[in-house]
Amino acid sequence: MLEQHYLTSLFEPKSVAVIGASDRENSVGNVIFKNILGSGYKGRLYAINPKHETIQGQQSYKSIEEIGARVEMAVIATRPQTVPQLIEQCGRSGVRNVIVIASGFSEAGHIGAALERKVMEIARSYNVRILGPNCLGIIRPDLGLNATFTKISAAPGNLALVSQSGAMCSAVLDWAKSNQVGFSSVISIGMTADVDFGEILDYLIYDSRTHYILMYVEGIRNARRFMSALRSAARIKPIILLKAGRHAAGSAAAATHSGMAAVSDTVFDAAVRRAGVVRVQNVGQLFYAAKALASKFRPLGNRLAIITNGGGPGAMAADRAGDMGIPLAELSNETMAVLNKALPTNWSHSNPIDIGGDATPERYRDAIMAVTHDPNVDSTLVMLSPQAMTDPLAVAQAIIEVSDTLNRSLICCWMGEEQVREARNLLEAAGIPAFRMPETAIELFHHISKYYRNQKLLLQTPEPTRQHGRPEAEGAKMLIEALLAERRKVLSEMESKAILRAFKVPVAQTMVARTATEALLLAEQIGFPIAMKVDSPDLTHKSDAGGVRLNIQNAPAVRNAYHDIIDTVQKRHPNAKINGVSIEPFLSRPNGRELMIGVFRDPIFGPVITFGAGGFDVEIFSDRSVALPPLNKFLAKDLIDSTRASMILGQFHNMPPVDKEAIKEVLLCISEMVCELPWIQELDLNPLIVDENGAIAADARIVIDHAASSSGDRYAHMSIYPYPVHLIQEWQMNDGKIVTIRPIRPEDADMEQEFVKAMSDESRYYRFMDTLRELTQTMLVRFTQIDYDREMALVATMPELNADGEDEGKEKQIGVARYVGNPDGESVEFALAVGDDWQKCGVGRKLMTALIECARSKGYRAVVGDVLSTNAKMFRLMTSLGFTIHPHPDDTAVKRVVKPLTG
Repeated sequence: MLEQHYLTSLFEPKSVAVIGASDRENSVGNVIFKNILGSGYKGRLYAINPKHETIQGQQSYKSIEEIGARVEMAVIATRPQTVPQLIEQCGRSGVRNVIVIASGFSEAGHIGAALERKVMEIARSYNVRILGPNCLGIIRPDLGLNATFTKISAAPGNLALVSQSGAMCSAVLDWAKSNQVGFSSVISIGMTADVDFGEILDYLIYDSRTHYILMYVEGIRNARRFMSALRSAARIKPIILLKAGRHAAGSAAAATHSGMAAVSDTVFDAAVRRAGVVRVQNVGQLFYAAKALASKFRPLGNRLAIITNGGGPGAMAADRAGDMGIPLAELSNETMAVLNKALPTNWSHSNPIDIGGDATPERYRDAIMAVTHDPNVDSTLVMLSPQAMTDPLAVAQAIIEVSDTLNRSLICCWMGEEQVREARNLLEAAGIPAFRMPETAIELFHHISKYYRNQKLLLQTPEPTRQHGRPEAEGAKMLIEALLAERRKVLSEMESKAILRAFKVPVAQTMVARTATEALLLAEQIGFPIAMKVDSPDLTHKSDAGGVRLNIQNAPAVRNAYHDIIDTVQKRHPNAKINGVSIEPFLSRPNGRELMIGVFRDPIFGPVITFGAGGFDVEIFSDRSVALPPLNKFLAKDLIDSTRASMILGQFHNMPPVDKEAIKEVLLCISEMVCELPWIQELDLNPLIVDENGAIAADARIVIDHAASSSGDRYAHMSIYPYPVHLIQEWQMNDGKIVTIRPIRPEDADMEQEFVKAMSDESRYYRFMDTLRELTQTMLVRFTQIDYDREMALVATMPELNADGEDEGKEKQIGVARYVGNPDGESVEFALAVGDDWQKCGVGRKLMTALIECARSKGYRAVVGDVLSTNAKMFRLMTSLGFTIHPHPDDTAVKRVVKPLTG
């Protein structure tokens, strides 16, 4: 049985009270109460106004405490100063959900922020949940509930709109009404003082009426919850997101409106890409994207072919594609031959494919069939302008007839209005997106192709850190703790490289000389040629300060360089602290490319990894891509390929291709560093020199943050929860065999499938309550690619042995226990399976004990599960673990077992 989500009574209330309901025309309380009355709300509605006996013909109560019946949701439509008292009245009356419409809270300055804190203190003391303040309200068309002060209604549909801006909700509703778009929910969340994006997304996952989610975002309060919910929802339902504040002025305006810190647009974009979300730039694109996702349009990639009956429209489409970085497909020789045979001799002989102003439906069909079978083409844009010899409707019918036989997606642009309207409607009815203008069609293709690319990023789950428990990694933590004790933030180059070396990042050996004589000794020890750099915590750019000398070949040059560096830096920066001069090998790599890898701490999303051109080029080209850790090889490759610097990593100017795997390895090591060292605030590897033989960091700088080490959660600094390596444990069975208990990984899919196949029919039926023989691909993905912050799956594995009893270096799964969070937000539902050969060996008990501790550490209050009534072995195990057995409310063949985790 699916439990109700804990926000169900907020979004599906059976009774509503409007506090501040009014007869005064156009007042907030008047409009909200009129909207609920006029929308045909199916529940009970109460008006609260101490000054009136009736409101809009309905009985009015002096306070919510006077009603004497349960009210599930209250809408407060009064001045902000009255809200604390009204929240207290709601709490005393048992109201658990309140929508606060008024503005004037934290977005209004210190006084408003103090008022908001007071409201929240009262709400928490009564366990009242608040939507808002400074919001428009909610609309639930299926319930006939329009609890907003907009005068625009919403038709029923399968889109959910969640917006921080009430004005944006109104604009979207107005657009939707004229475009016959319906909604399952319209939720204006305002300041998100309490209920936020994360919780609402959790609710919408379970809402069967919602098939697609549209979001308007201005700021984020809780990045971990936002990312966790966004990633979880995006696995199940497409999410299309519009965010304000892409540039400085918009960001400032959004921050003023929402009262939240501005989010770096570059970082936010990286976050939503990682979450498998499609981001759009305007309201029109928001709905076009939703329509396209609901259609047959599924682009395999971003290489586009354009078929047109006019050169001008084709050129316009090609220009917009170039603006958005969409590559036009290079047609194969085979395709060119087919087109030459099927088209008039004067066709364009290139992409865009101009088939002529007199193109017939048959000519369109032949061109489409040829192009969509080209392996270089991912999708096709078919364009038509209504010329004298063109039949728009017949061409549309011809496209529809062949569309189901194609192995590539189509998108259409029928330009104009009167002559093409019927054809465009026909295409859309057949599930083929059709637009009026080529720019709109190209933008839609760009967004939807990005959506499917982002879905691949969503499925990436990094492998466990390779540094867990290593002495060097533990030594790095001890060094940082020692530096923190000295109240130091900026590490020297030697200290920075020591930290990097502990995490297996290849770095050039560095030692610091405090005198010219020491410099000579170290140079002889390292060996010529050497590089010399000033060692100063106050100088980020050592070259600009005159503190770098390269390719020093002998002892006299060392002495001269030492004094020259010290004198030059002191003249240019007299207040800079100089520790000495670092001595390191001069890295002469004739085929080397200089790159940069960095880390910075975003105030909302935590650590962010950057990659791009290095050396002096980093300042000139500003070429960098960003990604949220943790990374794996797929994500590292995506980070590299997202920069212009990636173009010089292959064969370039007679230089051989670099070792890209070495770059990925460095990125993975840096990812592990920022996961395991929460103190890192900034990190720069510049330059990272890479050639065909590998990579090495020539220079390094780390800044640590004292405050970051105070949290009890080891991964509190991360917005995406990494692989929980600390949960790995080994356990010895009674017969001496060693079993590893660890969180599941995506690469365990084959092992999980073999485990299920090897189970007996009875064991499979007890686990899945179904007669399935093996897991579907969708089930495998769902079971092995999990969000460790909100769910957990622990597998028990042993070494795979061959016929001679030798370890083959592979793991064999012998059991698995998992939980997922219930909609109530307080409990988890578990499942347990143990291989038939390993039952009665303690494996199930060990897995469940570890799983229960995971749930307890996450703050859940109970572990529950449904067990077939005939599964006596499971009941014995559950009873021994402290579970109680209860009848199932819906199914007599099943019983429910419950273990409280508190008290």
